Amino acid sequence: MIWTLLLNSPLFGSCHPTQNRARTTTALKEQFNSFGFGFNWRNLTCPVCKALFTILDIALLSHVNEERVAHAVSEACIRLHLADEQVCRNITELFRDDFISALQRSLLWPTEACAVLVGPSCGTFDIYAPWNITLPKVPKPPVTPPSPPKPGSPQSRVLFLTDIHWDKEYTNGSAADCKQPLCCRQDSGVPKWRRREAGYWGTYSKCDLPLRTVENLLENAAKAGPWDWVYWTGDIPAHNVWSQTRNQQLTELTVISRLIHKYLGGNVTVYPAIGNHESTPVNSFPPPFVHGNRSSAWLYDKMAKEWSLWLPEQALKTLRYGGFYTVEIQPGLRVVSLNMNFCARENFWLMVNSTDPANQLQWLVHVLQASEDRGEKVHIIGHIPPGLCLGSWSWNYYHIINRYESTVTGQFFGHTHMDEFQMFYDEETRTRPLGVAFIAPSVTTYVNLNPGYRIYYVDGNYKNSTRLVLDHETYILNLTEANHNLESPGNPEQNPKWSLLYRATEAYGLSSLFPSDYDKLLGIFISDDRTFQKFWYLRHKGHVSESCREACKTTMLCFLRSGRYDELDLCDHLNGFVGNLAQAARKTLC
Repeated sequence: MIWTLLLNSPLFGSCHPTQNRARTTTALKEQFNSFGFGFNWRNLTCPVCKALFTILDIALLSHVNEERVAHAVSEACIRLHLADEQVCRNITELFRDDFISALQRSLLWPTEACAVLVGPSCGTFDIYAPWNITLPKVPKPPVTPPSPPKPGSPQSRVLFLTDIHWDKEYTNGSAADCKQPLCCRQDSGVPKWRRREAGYWGTYSKCDLPLRTVENLLENAAKAGPWDWVYWTGDIPAHNVWSQTRNQQLTELTVISRLIHKYLGGNVTVYPAIGNHESTPVNSFPPPFVHGNRSSAWLYDKMAKEWSLWLPEQALKTLRYGGFYTVEIQPGLRVVSLNMNFCARENFWLMVNSTDPANQLQWLVHVLQASEDRGEKVHIIGHIPPGLCLGSWSWNYYHIINRYESTVTGQFFGHTHMDEFQMFYDEETRTRPLGVAFIAPSVTTYVNLNPGYRIYYVDGNYKNSTRLVLDHETYILNLTEANHNLESPGNPEQNPKWSLLYRATEAYGLSSLFPSDYDKLLGIFISDDRTFQKFWYLRHKGHVSESCREACKTTMLCFLRSGRYDELDLCDHLNGFVGNLAQAARKTLC
């Protein structure tokens, strides 16, 4: 049902959590009344409700009624002040066809809509029902705790890029504060005072990056090489999600892919993953059973063409099918690139069917079992961290990591724009650390950040290598310095310096970055607030306006310890916050 979908899908779906369901339901009920339907929902009986929504389902089969529903949604957006009027109208028009197409294919019924409006006595509302993948009956091998490599052992240097968010409309001198969700653009207006204007290299505000900053990063990253390989986990376009077209998305994909190849060279292999912003509408990734113009073929085919310089044909085949693939990096090491949009609550196509979309997790199990049989180690890359996924998807992924903990030796994600991590523990006791999902900081400044990139140092290419992450470094472009040339006041630096913000082992006094080390670090965060505040500063890439204490700190610790979505909620309840912290933890996630 259209209204049921509205109650559970964030309008922009990229950087803000869904509102509290009860609050949202009440607001939309009131809005529905304000359109002049003159209906009192409190007097609505269950049979009448089901009859009304059955009629609405039938009505949506008419294109004329689709227009009326779209207009009602647009008016709701405006009157609820979800965005300014033009953004509301544009986003409704952009989402309308895909949204209604997903609705018409969905498994939602009047009983589910009325369960929301009338109450549980009128039906049930659980479109994300639990499901399980099937693991092979092969016994799990004995677990041997990893040992640090011998001094002088080879290491691999891996460049990691994520969340570039290039804004073609970025305009130096435009307003950094504006009414729209994205500023520093041609249509953002004139700043009210000089200190709130868009800087040459980027801006501390809700702004993305000009192309010159992206090119400058790639130029500096090339000089900082050589690289053994590169992981790149998506989100190329800017956050102007209300005004994007397929042609624009494809153009930006082409430009950035070719710039990466140009600057890093033909001798370095790049392994990409798909972000949630690659599609338009944003977060719209229909499963492979959707064909024709509504499918993602327009995007996957272009990716396969642009990334064929780096990926073999077998990888391109599954990329075209569902946006995921696997490749052998070196003998003994394989990468799996997952399409994490198939786990995202904001992907409204999953309301059609959220059970292992594209059979991706079952495919992952097959890949990991084959790697275990061959004695390979596996790195998993993706955009959205698994701890932020839909509950069943997240639970199954966690279960897979538990089963193949000796095979999966690295997990690398982005999406939040922050410098973070999430822990994985054994399912029996939930106390033995067995994995870390590294969440790297963004290239973009959105919101109020320095541009940045990550380098991972991985146990290298030799016999019996663990292939675990041994250390990592974060580099940033300090915008305060880059936008203000001390030798020429009022002008930006022409050759700004990307500087080392920190090296993880040195910053936290660790010998390595094994799961056991991160588990100990969490304990230090609890007992030593100075170390935690250092983490908070580094999490924001060296640009943070306030410290994080009490409830904020508890929220953050819950997030770091929760590689599984339901554990984030469990951490909430154990601390007596009844779900509020889980909501707060997602407020700044992009």
